[in-house]
This record gives sequence, C-alpha cells and structure tokens, in this order.
Amino acid sequence: MGYDFKTIEKKWQAHWAKNQTFKADNHSEKPKYYVLDMFPYPSGAGLHVGHPLGYIASDIYSRFKRHKGFNVLHPQGYDSFGLPAEQYAIQTGQHPAKTTQENINRYRQQLDQMGFSFDWSREVRTSEPDFYKWTQWIFLLLFDHYYCNSANKAQPITQLIEQFERKGNETVNAVCDASTPNITASEWKSFSETEQQEFLLHYRLTYLSEAEVNWCADLGTVLANDEIINGVSERGGFAVTKKKMKQWSMRIGAYAERLLQGLDRIDWPESLKEMQRNWIGKSIGAKVFFQIENHEKRIEVFTTRPDTLFGVTFMTLAPELDLVQEITHPDQKEAVEKYVEETQKRTQRERMADVKNCTGVFTGSYVLHPFTKERIPIWIGDYVLADYGTGAVMAVPCGDQRDYDFAKHFDLPIKNIFSGVSIEKEAFTDKGTTVIDHSDFLTGLSYEEAMKTVIKALEDQGSGEGTINYRLRDAIFSRQRYWGEPIPMYYQEGLPQPLDLKHLPLTLPEVEKYLPTPEGAPPLGNAETWAWDTQKEQVVANVLIDHKTVFPLELNTMPGWAGSSWYFYRYMDATNTNSFVGKEAAAYWKEVDLYLGGSEHATGHLLYSRFWQKFLFDLDLLPVEEYAKKLINQGMILGTSAFVYRKPGTQTYLSKELIQEADQTEPIRVDVGFVNSADELDIEGVRRWQPQFEKATFKLHNGVYKVGREVEKMSKSKYNVVNPDTICEQYGADTLRMYEMFLGPIEQAKPWNTAGISGVHNFLKKYWRLFYDGEQSVVHNEEPSKEELKILHETIKKVTHDIEHFSFNTCVSALMICVNELTSLKSHSSEILSPLTLLLSPFAPHLASEMWEQLGNKTTIDQVDFPLANESYLIQDTKNYPVSFNGKMRFTLELSLDLDQAAIQEAVLQDSRALEYLDGKTPKKWIVVPNKIINIVY
Repeated sequence: MGYDFKTIEKKWQAHWAKNQTFKADNHSEKPKYYVLDMFPYPSGAGLHVGHPLGYIASDIYSRFKRHKGFNVLHPQGYDSFGLPAEQYAIQTGQHPAKTTQENINRYRQQLDQMGFSFDWSREVRTSEPDFYKWTQWIFLLLFDHYYCNSANKAQPITQLIEQFERKGNETVNAVCDASTPNITASEWKSFSETEQQEFLLHYRLTYLSEAEVNWCADLGTVLANDEIINGVSERGGFAVTKKKMKQWSMRIGAYAERLLQGLDRIDWPESLKEMQRNWIGKSIGAKVFFQIENHEKRIEVFTTRPDTLFGVTFMTLAPELDLVQEITHPDQKEAVEKYVEETQKRTQRERMADVKNCTGVFTGSYVLHPFTKERIPIWIGDYVLADYGTGAVMAVPCGDQRDYDFAKHFDLPIKNIFSGVSIEKEAFTDKGTTVIDHSDFLTGLSYEEAMKTVIKALEDQGSGEGTINYRLRDAIFSRQRYWGEPIPMYYQEGLPQPLDLKHLPLTLPEVEKYLPTPEGAPPLGNAETWAWDTQKEQVVANVLIDHKTVFPLELNTMPGWAGSSWYFYRYMDATNTNSFVGKEAAAYWKEVDLYLGGSEHATGHLLYSRFWQKFLFDLDLLPVEEYAKKLINQGMILGTSAFVYRKPGTQTYLSKELIQEADQTEPIRVDVGFVNSADELDIEGVRRWQPQFEKATFKLHNGVYKVGREVEKMSKSKYNVVNPDTICEQYGADTLRMYEMFLGPIEQAKPWNTAGISGVHNFLKKYWRLFYDGEQSVVHNEEPSKEELKILHETIKKVTHDIEHFSFNTCVSALMICVNELTSLKSHSSEILSPLTLLLSPFAPHLASEMWEQLGNKTTIDQVDFPLANESYLIQDTKNYPVSFNGKMRFTLELSLDLDQAAIQEAVLQDSRALEYLDGKTPKKWIVVPNKIINIVY
C-alpha cells in the first residue's frame, strides 16, 4: 500500500472545498480567534518556497485553535492593485485586470495544493469595485474631517466651519498647515465659496497641495519613501528625482503621538516597534525665529538644543526650499541654482546616509541672532531636508558633528560654549554633562536650567516657543498610475469636490494606453472625456467639459497601501453591501488576534493601517484603536544560489575545484534547477537554457562540473528560486509544510536546502508504518504499555506548549522523536495512535485526516479536541539504571524508584548478567546513587 501522498492530499483538499470545512461563523457561541496573513500581491511569477512560510505557521496555529474549541477566522485574499500588472499592460496592451485574474488563478491553485485552512468564502480583492468602493468612502471621510487637538481626535469639518463663523481661527486648536494664516469671523464670512473651500484644505485630513515628491520618470509615477531603495525604485531599479507636483496628501502627522503611545499596548516585535518610533521621530525642543536681514520674512528653526543658541555661527537651509530662491543674493544666484539642481538628483535616503561628504553654497544673505542681533550667514546644504522640521538648521558647530564638519570644510567660525571642554578635534555632543559658557544670561547654567531659561526668554520676546516636533511627514497619497483606486473627486473652479457615497464606486475607465498622456497627465487622462455630470449625477464620457454642469474628474489614483490599510475588517463581513463592516460583525471579531507578515512593511503598511484604524475609531466606526493584538514577523527563507566561473574574455568555465588562488574568474549565476544535491551541473541543460552557454567550454574535475554556492535572498533574478509545485509533486504538501517549519524558528532567516527535505518525508513514511505493514493494518485495540503512554503524553505536553509559543520547529522535532521511540517499541495501539494523529494534524493535515479516518472515526479530525497531557503518565516511578562493574558500564536494569539501597543490591544480584560479570566473586563495595547509577567494585 505505502504512503500515497498524492491520492491522500487530492482527496482531502476536495473534501475541505466541498464541505467548506473552514468557514467561520459570525454568530458562534465558541470563543473567537482571528488569524491573519498579510495578503499577497499576485505576481506573474507565482509563489516560491519562501512565500508560504508565514502561511504555514498561521495555518498550524489556526488548526490548533480550532482543535482547542475556538471559532477561527482565517481568511485570505489579494492585494491586487499594483505596478507590475500596469507595467505589463504598458508593454503588451493587455488590461491589468486580465493579467491580475490570471495571476490570481495561479496563486489560488498553489495555495490550495498546500492544504491551507483558509475561509475562501470571505476572499477579498482590492481591485474589485465592491471592495474599493469602501476604500473610496474612507478617503471621503478623511476629507470631511480635521484633527482637533483639544479633543485629541478627528472631528467633522462642519464643526470647524461653525468655529470660523463665530470666532475665526485664532482660538482653534487644530492640526493644520504651518502656512495657515489667522483669520477673523468677518474675514471668513467675506470669503467666496471657493475661497472658503481653499482655506479648509489647510485643515482637512486628506488634502490637495503643492508638494515635493519622489518622481520616477521611467515608471511615470510618484513613489513613497519606502518604495525607494538605495536611490532607485524598488520596482525596476529606476532613477528617482525630486519634483514639485499638485498632490493629494494624508495628514498622518496629526496622529504621531497616538501612533507612538499605541505601540506600548500591542504585542508586536520590539525591533519593529523601534523602527516605527524612529520613523515617527519625536523630538522635544523649541521653535526659534531668526529675522532675515533687510527682509520682511523670518526663518523658523526647530532645535532640540535651544540651550546652545549662543553657539550658532551659521544657518543651513534645505536646498529645495522656495525661500532659497527668494533670499539668494544676485552674486550667488548661479552657484545656488547649480547646487539645487544637483541636489534634486539625490534621494532623501542618500542625503541622510552620506555623512562623509560636505557640500554647500553660501546664499549671500544673513539672519539676525534673536538676542545678540549678530549677523549669521545663510548657507544651503543637502544634509538638511525640507520635510524634517522646518527645513532650516541653526548650526552650532561646537555641539553637532555635522555642523562641525561643515564649518571646518568651509572655514566657518566655531564658538565653544561648553565649560571645560575641548573641541579642537570634534564637536562635544553630550548633553547634561557640563555647564553652558560664553552664552550671555545662560552662562553657568546646567543643560536642564539653560533649556528652561532660554525657552522662557524666547517666548517673552516673541522669538520662539517650546514645542514637540515629529519626523513623521504627511503621506503623499496620489499616484500617477492607471491600475489603482480612482480618487472620488471632481474639480470645480480648480478645487476638489467629493462624490457622494451613493455614487460610489467610481470605477476605472477604459483607456487605450496605460502611459501618461503626451501633455504629462496621468494615464486616466487617456480616457475619452472622463468627467462628472452634476445634473445627471453620473460619470459621463465623450461630452464637452463645460465647467457648468460637466466637470473633470481626478486623474490620479490611490497608492498601493490604501486597500491594505483596512482590508482586515472586510474579512469580518465580506458580503455586506451597506457598510465596510457591520457593527455586529465588528463587535464580534473586534480585532486580529494574530497577524503574520514581513518586517519590511514596518514603516509602510503597518504604520498607515494603524493611522486609518485610529481615524475610524475616532468616528466610532470600529471598536478598538489598534487592529492587531499580536504580530509575528516571519523570517526569510533564503535561496542557495549557484555560480559557474568564467575565465575573463573567454567562453571557458572552470569547475570550482580547478580554481587556483591566482586565477582570475568571473562568477556567473545559473539556475539552481540545473544543479543536483551534490552541486554538480547539468551542462547540457545549461547549454539549452541560455545562448551564452551554448558553445561554452566547461572544464571538469573528476568528470563533473562543480558549481559554487552562496546563500542570499530567494529571487527570480538570482535564479535561485525553488518552486513549491515541484516539492509537492515529489514529496507532498505535508512534507513541504513540516520541512519549512523544521528549518528553524519562525522569526529567523534560514537557507533552503532541497536535499534536507527527504528526512522529513521519511519521518511521515515512518509514521505511516505505525499503522501499516505493507498493505496490512497493524493497528490493535490492546492497552498500551506505561512506556508508550509516557512517550505519548510527554509529546502532547511538549507540542502543546511549543505551538502556544510559536516554536514550530521544536514541535516537529518532538514529533519525530516520538515516532522513532514508538517505532522502536513496535507501538501500534489505537490508544496511542489516535492522540498522536491529532498532534500531527496541524502540521500534516492531509495525512492526519486520512489516518484518523483509517482508525475508524466517523467524525473528521477537524472537529475533534486536541489531546491533553495526563500528568499521571509523566510521573517517573522507575529508573533504567546503568549498572557498572569496576567503573565500566555493562548493562542497564529497570528498577522501581521506591527501592532502598538494600533492595537495589538484592535486585542486581538476582540478575543473571550481574552473576556472569562477578563470576563467583563477592562485591567489595557498592556505590549506589538513587535515580542515577549503580557501580559494583569487586
């Protein structure tokens, strides 16, 4: 008979699909448990063996919780808007929806063959109109609200309008643009409707403004900071430059403090929480205003060290600030413009990371010190960023290393304001360890005293105030793409007007081309007159935009993180047509209990989704302020890449063993599919694979070509991808599941080695043989021995504990040890095999389901409680003593732990083996250590 995994897995996958075995119930009396994976983007390449790691872990835990009596929600869907499908559409003309559907079909087939217990009845796709209708609705809610600092929450924009009508905005305590002017109630009332709407954009939580963005010309779109790696786009590796554009933004900065505080209330990895803390970047300090000489404007600076104000010797502005052009002296205009142009070619990350090079240009202008009125030169330097603080730095070279290096490089003055400290070689950056010197009224004060004193002095003369600053910037929301959620806005007199919920979803129009228009408009501009008719209250095409009743619709689309910022609530109530999630469903499921996904989303999805959660919580639309109680970041499964070694300038490739230290060779990647477990290359396969190898000469060693190996990220571009379909075909899905868990702790990165998978497969075959000898069942109903029960219940205790602590690799080890020990005892009792099968069920669900049925059970294993460890079987009442003669261990003897020394000696002497070794001699000395050893000296 044998372990026929193909038949077994096909049978149980069909059973689960037909019976909707894993469908969750929104009205169950069982306790709920919500397990969620970060849903995948369905790429054309499909899944490789690294992708299912988190899904396997979450599936094990989901199945375990069902066995423990929970109503488990374990859904799956697709983050199906994305740039790759759009790029493919640009290249081929095929609609992204068609490409996406084909990719989803491929993903679904792969996911199903691995036996995941997903509730597919709740599947969501972010690109489906019935889903993104609610994404658009949330966008409109953000547009209709502002952040009230007094209430510390979002409130309707209508309340703000009421305040403007009564008292203007001078007493309004709300988050708004720094450039927001003060107005009186009469000024507000004198504004036209257009002017009022324009003014409200200073406060709305989603707003339209001129912003400096990361522009990728090759992709034709704006990119978020987390979509850029080492100065180029994450997708495609294209150049990214700075550009000013009219963009939709989201005022995530309003929630900065709450996002920080919330981290203390969720069980997420500390390293990830620290990443978010650093990204939010809270700093306590002061605003300081410096008057520009011979100019009406003043420059606002945020500093965490206002106590060093008397050490300022120059000011540095971010080159991209509009103010730079305004204040630059004519003599410096050419140099400044050239520097600004060069800066635009570098990303923020590059500028922040470059600590070695000092570059900058003097503007020719000065500011005045707020207390001494000394002239302070204004420079520009790319180490200052426009979107951190105010884009201006008061440079104190004696107390900041970057300012020190800048001053040294450009021969600018350095004042030492720290008592008893030398700054001859470097800046003094410690605070609180010395007193301030050469600083007027701050001289002689400690750090704490000087901070309080200078802030009060600044506030008294109107030159500054104490404040808190955050590095977190408002999130650019617009994307110049086709394949994304349309933004539900039309434009009247140049100002955005929202569509009503009843008109949603605003669906994507058909276009012939997916590139920007010849005029540079986003791809939606290629639609034949995509507009909004206010009389008909509908989208219209092929009509004249008259700006009377027919108005242009927004041409930008939403970013990839829009749908993923709330999708976890749609799973709770996926078919609800009246709400994004019903109150009853939200109250029952409440939040995600366990979330699994990669740490690379720390400052993207995992931050934006917390922002949207808090906003919807403010509106009483959700029951909790944080959506995921526990988060686990699964590690990466690394690929083992293969290399052949080419002699430069030739088509000759040397086997790895032939390479001498002096040899110059070029490592060239080859697909791991052409390399066997002994690292031997299939030369003919490689010749057929790529033309560059077709006529190559391969120098062999002992008749074979050995490749070099390197462990690195698994990626199609590195030719080190292992397809799970191949593993499932050769070994079965249960083997793949258990092997991925066996590789190591879920949180750690670990290399894939196909050669190691046979060991796990052999374990499953050994488990099978506990039931069958060939085609003959060997299972019996006889009572098991104490030793069998002890082995079983030790394993139950170990596996239960380790699953609860997400230590899945040690669970697999424990199951292997258990099966080995039971095999050695020839254990075939159903009283042992039934609970053992339940233990295996979360890990190898197909095989466990089959063997449970083979045991004669009418109820499927999915509906059975997990076994409990019986402590009475774990009590050790005997000891297998090692018995030694003159210090040499000769045999073991199992004895009761209740025996005293005399009884132990008597039992040993009654054993025929002891008599044989003593050979008639009388023991001279007995060494008996209870529960440890017996040694006889004769």
